[in-house]
Amino acid sequence: MTLAHLTIATRDSETTSQFLQTVFEWPLVHRPANVDPTTYWLDIGHGQQVHVLLVEDFEVSPFEKEFGRHFAFLFPAAKLNQIRQRLEELGVEVIPPIRPTPFERFFFQDPNGYMFELIDQDKFVQET
Repeated sequence: MTLAHLTIATRDSETTSQFLQTVFEWPLVHRPANVDPTTYWLDIGHGQQVHVLLVEDFEVSPFEKEFGRHFAFLFPAAKLNQIRQRLEELGVEVIPPIRPTPFERFFFQDPNGYMFELIDQDKFVQET
């Protein structure tokens, strides 16, 4: 089994899509003609996608945090450092983890309030 896509609802799909493209360097992919033009499809690699969907009255959950709902992605260490730098340039707070792990990871919230966890893929080990 692999992930096909995950959908991120937002009140501003264009800004959210641009933020994700800038931070992660995820390119836009073609969306079918029958998909609303305010929806953006991003290629996150290996045939997987993030769909950014406009929902005018959407509210992000107040449970977006390390011990709550969040999106976690593995990146090679070199890419992780680049992402951290882009976040700092955008004025986005890089949040250290509460729980220590044997590999590097950090969190941040996008402009909507969604929480993302980024993990060093090079040193990642399944914790037991």
